[in-house]
Amino acid sequence: MQQSSRITPTSPAAAILNDQPQRRALFLDVDGTLLDIAPTPDQVVVPPGLVELLERVCVGLDGAFAILTGRQLSEIDELLAPAKFMGAGVHGAEMRTTPGGPITLSAATMPDDLAAELIALAERMPGIIAEPKGPGFAVHYRQAPQLKATVEKEIRALLARFPDDLVLCPGRKLFEVIPTGLSKGTALVTLEALPMFAGRAPIMIGDDVGDTPALAAAEQLGGTGLRVSGGYFGDDGDLAGPAGVIEWLGELAAHLER
Repeated sequence: MQQSSRITPTSPAAAILNDQPQRRALFLDVDGTLLDIAPTPDQVVVPPGLVELLERVCVGLDGAFAILTGRQLSEIDELLAPAKFMGAGVHGAEMRTTPGGPITLSAATMPDDLAAELIALAERMPGIIAEPKGPGFAVHYRQAPQLKATVEKEIRALLARFPDDLVLCPGRKLFEVIPTGLSKGTALVTLEALPMFAGRAPIMIGDDVGDTPALAAAEQLGGTGLRVSGGYFGDDGDLAGPAGVIEWLGELAAHLER
């Protein structure tokens, strides 16, 4: 049964709203959390008013707000223009530690030969989409789910040449290649240590397996992980899809402004 987007009074999401939310820090995934998953990465739609809502929340939290995404931060800047929020891209391989500030790399760019081989892999399989991401890479099989096992096997064979440098991270109808030792969890810990986030219990909201390190990190730091239904967490999430997340963000903004 599809979970309602309504926030129940006894849910963890409601508890945050009623327990001094102005003393929290907020970390948000994007695809599947703020935006509905689309057939291809460039077909996502940003709902009207979303950017303005995020800016309201950011102001209400005195800037203790960040985006944690598998995309490159430059893509997020385009999607959420004109805002340029703090955050991490490519699962922590890119960082922005000041609002509107520069994007810095936490890892080297992926070897050109590996990127070329991953592109070639996608080109010879109908329906497979290659997405280079600088330090990382994504291979989407949403349009050809029957090829999942084949795609995974071939990527793992290519990564065998880089056992200490790169790892494979499964996601919603995709496989992501990311630098070893980095994750949205390491990114959350790095950002939470900045002065702007000091003394604030973190909230992380995510929908996929790649968000689990950040959800765990938030909880280990005394905060809360809110899981979004519809993806990796099935119907058992705390918020029902992007619509539920946006509804909750609207309530959060109202609480902060009061």
